[in-house]
Amino acid sequence: MGGRVPGMIEHIVIAGASLAGLRAAQTLRDEGFTGPLTLVGAEPHRPYNRPPLSKSVLTGDDDVALPGGDEPEAAWLTGRRAVRLDAGARVLTLDDGAELRYDGLVIATGAQPRRLPGDALVLRTLDDALALRAALARGPERVAIVGGGFIGGEVASTVRALGIPVTLIDSGELPMAGVIGATAARWLADHHRAHGVDLVTGARVTEVAGGAVLLADGRRVEAGLVVAAIGVVPATGWLDGSGVKIDDGVVTDAALFAEGASGIVAAGDVARWPHPVFGASVRVEHWANANEQGALAARNLLHGPDAAEPYAEVPGLGTRVHGARVQWAGLPALADASEVAAGSVEEDRFAVAFTRNGVPVGAVGVSFPKEFNRLRRAIVG
Repeated sequence: MGGRVPGMIEHIVIAGASLAGLRAAQTLRDEGFTGPLTLVGAEPHRPYNRPPLSKSVLTGDDDVALPGGDEPEAAWLTGRRAVRLDAGARVLTLDDGAELRYDGLVIATGAQPRRLPGDALVLRTLDDALALRAALARGPERVAIVGGGFIGGEVASTVRALGIPVTLIDSGELPMAGVIGATAARWLADHHRAHGVDLVTGARVTEVAGGAVLLADGRRVEAGLVVAAIGVVPATGWLDGSGVKIDDGVVTDAALFAEGASGIVAAGDVARWPHPVFGASVRVEHWANANEQGALAARNLLHGPDAAEPYAEVPGLGTRVHGARVQWAGLPALADASEVAAGSVEEDRFAVAFTRNGVPVGAVGVSFPKEFNRLRRAIVG
């Protein structure tokens, strides 16, 4: 049957050529699919490693090679964007009008950064990072970063290491409280301030204009450079009218098959699925999630719904902020109780356990990987 596999899948298209899309393509070939395979990527670059963009790339290191980045045999359509899907006819339309017919489709289009009104840079792609690096090299007197989350915190850390004054503005009372909990978020706020960051919390930004960030309470934060790090939205606009169910991402079943259409799976930042461990519908914007989910989505697409496996990996991520290692796993936001299970906040080395009805649902560690890993293992029992 040549390139054919069970389910009469002959041609597979992957919409999205970043990490999740690459892992899907690699898995399809590893699983024995020899038919036509097409990857469509909006960026002009082949897949690269995103974590360095907010760290080493900003200081001059151009190494963004993706671990395990070997490219399988496929048609690579880079610098091309999916703009419309006819799921019934199984036709994907690109921004140049070209139509791709498929038997199986992997949606891995990721997410797009939210933007502020006015003149602010964002950081999502390699080109974004290079533009920000060039702006930093011009020596701004101060950099204002709007958003104290994962990316905002890393950029603040990198910019301070370059010796540039930083103001970090966050709408919450504590940075990353919704992700790492109040105890670790209080520590993080103090950690930023201890490293010279001017932290402004509980502040809503209305506009960036005239070399300043304008706040809703009338304050102005003067800055020669402004970076918006206020999160992302799933890249699903091209799916409007397709029949694929959208709700803050592509809604899938536990095995990552898209609801509302057949022959389609989703993976990475764009996918929302019912997590079997937590009993909640989740969408995860983590490197590890895209890495693992892309592979399973492809495997399930090949072997069909009857043989599909649910995606049950516990989400987790680590970062470094001003030299300190911060890790989190599970879904701490679901917890109804938390406690410092090891170490000491005052000594900048501790781990926090999160539970719901006495059942572990999350873990956070600050410079304490051994205890963090112990708590993480408890989440899955």
